Amino acid sequence: MWESILHGIAWIVEMFYKVAQDWGLAIILFTVVFRLLLMPLMLGQTRSSYQMQKIQPRLKALQDQWSDDPVRLQEETQKLYADAKFNPLASCVPMLIQMPIFIALFQVLRNIQDFLPNYSTFTFYNIIPYIEGPPEVAGLLAIPSDVMAATSELGFGVAIPYAILIIVFVAATFLPMLLQQRNNSDKSQKNQMYIMSIIMGLMMLFVSWSSPAGVLLFWGVSGIIAVVTQQVYMSILKKKDQQTELETIDVTPVKVEVERKVKKKRPTKKR
Repeated sequence: MWESILHGIAWIVEMFYKVAQDWGLAIILFTVVFRLLLMPLMLGQTRSSYQMQKIQPRLKALQDQWSDDPVRLQEETQKLYADAKFNPLASCVPMLIQMPIFIALFQVLRNIQDFLPNYSTFTFYNIIPYIEGPPEVAGLLAIPSDVMAATSELGFGVAIPYAILIIVFVAATFLPMLLQQRNNSDKSQKNQMYIMSIIMGLMMLFVSWSSPAGVLLFWGVSGIIAVVTQQVYMSILKKKDQQTELETIDVTPVKVEVERKVKKKRPTKKR
C-alpha cells in the first residue's frame, strides 16, 4: 500500500516535470495543486480558529465560574462550542492529511533514482543543483562530486539557496501558529502558544538539516499559501461580522408623543 503511494507521488511529480521542464518548478506546481485540493479543509481550519478567538472571553469566564467542578465545566464548554459552531478537530485535519504527503515526498526524493531511473539530474533552474539532497553543511556535503564539479565556480554561493529554503521551511511551520494567536485575549494561552511555536521552529530546524531540498521547497511553498489564505479569509470573516453587527443595530426612529393644544373658539361679535 505504502509503496503504491510512493510510486504515485513520483509519477505525479514526473507529470508536472513534463509540463514545467524543471524539477523544482514541478514540485511547486504539485504543491499548489495539492493546496487547492485542501482549500475547503484549510478554510474550515481558519474559520474554526476565528470562532475560537471570538468565544475566548466566554470560555475564560466559564473556566473561572466552574473551576471547582470539572464535569460541569466540560458540559458548559461543549454547549459553548455547539452554540458557536466551533469544532476543535477542524484545525487538525489539514495537518493529518499533509503529513503523509510530506513523508512520502521525503522518501521519494531521498531515493529518486529508484523511482525515476530514466533521469540523471534533478535541479531547480540551476539555483539548487541537487533537490534530492539535504542542506547539511550549508548544502555542500551531500552534493555528489560530479554535480559539485559543474557548480564549483559558484563557490559558497551554492549554499545560499539552501539557507533560504531552511528559513522559509522553519517560518512556514510556526508563523501560522503565531498569526492565529495575534488576537487571542487570553495572555496565558497566548504565551503557551508562543513557547510551543518556538519549540516547533527549533524542531523543524533540526528536521530541515537532513531533509531533501525538494521537501523543503514543498513545505515552504505550502506554508506561504497557508499564511496568505489564512489572512485573507480572516479578513473576510471579520468584515462579514462587522456588517452583521451594523445590520442588527436598531435604527427604528423614536416616536415622540406631542400634545397638541386645542384651539378655543373665537367669540362671535354681537350685532
